[in-house]
Amino acid sequence: MNFHKSFQLNGKTFANPNEIIDFSKEISSEIHLFLKDWFSEKRILEVKTSGSTGVPKTIVIKKEFFINSALSTAEFLDLKEGTVALMCLPPKYIAGKMMLVRALVLGWHLDIVSPKSNPLENNDKPYDFSAMVPLQLEHSLLKINQIKKVIVGGGVVTSQLQEKLQGIQSVVFATYGMTETVTHIALKKLNHFLPSVGLESFDSFYQLLPNVKIYKDTRNCLVIDAPKVTEEIIFTNDVVDLVSDRHFEWLGRFDNVINSGGIKLHPEKIEKKLSKIIDQRFFVAGIPDAQLGEKLLLIVEDESSNLLKFQQLFSDKIQKLATLSKYEKPKEIRFVDTFVTTETKKIQRNKTLDLIGL
Repeated sequence: MNFHKSFQLNGKTFANPNEIIDFSKEISSEIHLFLKDWFSEKRILEVKTSGSTGVPKTIVIKKEFFINSALSTAEFLDLKEGTVALMCLPPKYIAGKMMLVRALVLGWHLDIVSPKSNPLENNDKPYDFSAMVPLQLEHSLLKINQIKKVIVGGGVVTSQLQEKLQGIQSVVFATYGMTETVTHIALKKLNHFLPSVGLESFDSFYQLLPNVKIYKDTRNCLVIDAPKVTEEIIFTNDVVDLVSDRHFEWLGRFDNVINSGGIKLHPEKIEKKLSKIIDQRFFVAGIPDAQLGEKLLLIVEDESSNLLKFQQLFSDKIQKLATLSKYEKPKEIRFVDTFVTTETKKIQRNKTLDLIGL
């Protein structure tokens, strides 16, 4: 496997793959092992899934699919040879691995920093591109203008965070994808919308990368046909609305849908509305109810000892939130000291519910 002549890693250039592999030992053992595999004769690589929507597993992906994914992202975002990029995601999962592959294939100048919550801390260097999780983006807002283009994935971007993005110079995109599609197959603008049409333009929906086709199954869940990054057609559990043949709106997970008194509720849609009034991490879920079948429960991450005060405060705010229908208003509020999360900081809903005996 070759690499682009313009590739740089932490400011260093290389004459051959062995120099890259040897240098990577100084950065981390995980990066070193990945690069050894990348430059080996093997045509496939093993990658771990994060486990956010199921049991973590190891899957096999062709190297050519990594390359095709890198080329699609570069084409969509106009990221050319010599792009200065920041890698601040762990190399254990696909998103971190793809930052390395993009740099190698496209000839980027890549800086690698520790995957901490504030990756721009003590770093004043300007960058063309980076990928982050929502927590990192939130903690980097004061310095995010150092990066021209940012993609954010691994979790939902709240309405509050998106509002904060409207005043910054950086162009920020949300990603849609999974390990099986070698990261994202679609991107959605989170700021810098067209002024004439605003948030209701195609700008505000997920737009497919090149060489990807989609449709819906009988459950209204997204089906992905992306032969450049996966050999199989992927049937997801993501309920979507197809806005055009190239654009879609993500509504939520099919396996999270709550049937309350015959009304189907999408937790993610409700959470987007509630994020306007709740600062802490939270989620909603359905729990068994004798009358409704399932009733809507709000779970908030909070270590406060004065729970009765907070319950009343949230209840008052929720009742006044005009965008919530009567069915979307939680019937009960519970508090948890600390949510159960994956290594990539995605909330594990079922395991968190287990903490409170539900």
